[in-house]
Amino acid sequence: MSGYDEPISEADKVRIVSSFIQHAPPGEFNEVFNDVRLLLNDDRLLKNQAAASFAQYNKEQFTPAKLSDGDEKVLVTTHGEIDGGARFLDPRGKQSFRYDHLRKEATDVQPASVNESAESYRRALDDAFRKYTANHYPDGVSTVYGKESGGQITLTACLEDHKFSPRNFWNGRWRSEWSVTFSPGAGGSAQLAGQLKIQVHYYEDGNVQLVSSKEVKETVTIGSEEKTAQSFVKVVEREENEYQTALNENYDTMSGTTFKALRRALPVTRTKLDWNKIASYRVGKEMKQKD
Repeated sequence: MSGYDEPISEADKVRIVSSFIQHAPPGEFNEVFNDVRLLLNDDRLLKNQAAASFAQYNKEQFTPAKLSDGDEKVLVTTHGEIDGGARFLDPRGKQSFRYDHLRKEATDVQPASVNESAESYRRALDDAFRKYTANHYPDGVSTVYGKESGGQITLTACLEDHKFSPRNFWNGRWRSEWSVTFSPGAGGSAQLAGQLKIQVHYYEDGNVQLVSSKEVKETVTIGSEEKTAQSFVKVVEREENEYQTALNENYDTMSGTTFKALRRALPVTRTKLDWNKIASYRVGKEMKQKD
């Protein structure tokens, strides 16, 4: 038992705290942060050593950032990192910004250059992807990135939508990421790779999480900027619809099988309790010892 009395090293403390932070359910970062802060009881260590986990969480969650007084938002992702991660790119607005990963605030917005070799394709896909997002995700935010290397263009589209309802004890987030690399003007087709993720946390009188993901590889047609964007979005729409339909069908089935098996149909007496007479039941009377 002596091993349990040994103090935990700072490195282990940081590792444990970072794990808690990175696995925080969507919409519950602040609650998890406050809890680990109390457990750690060392703000210096939390700020200096565990701060990287805040950034990692926001980038993995595709956290939306608001840059102005309007409704326009941009996603915080690894694809938008510039200046070694010190700033993030808003390719649609051709600007960059700093991001406070703890307060979740964008600051120091400045004009930024974009990859002009890929910009016409990126802009066409951004227009098509924004329409798709608006039609299918009520509060969805999308950001499309474009880059060129060795004569090939890579387009990456990221999408996030969430619904937080803490008063009803549940929160959920949808994320998808799609990427294709091709030679402009060559025509033909290219492989589109996608990753779909959904996470829902329900915590009323319990703690239940749904964490699901799917990887997709499909073919898109390469042509003009508009045709390439249309083919890209068509595949995304089909695959995301199939995935969401499959999830709904799966949990409809489980509600009558797996989940039902987790519930006890009758109490241990094998007799249903008459709740209308519960007030007249004298539970425990028969357990009294006789004089």
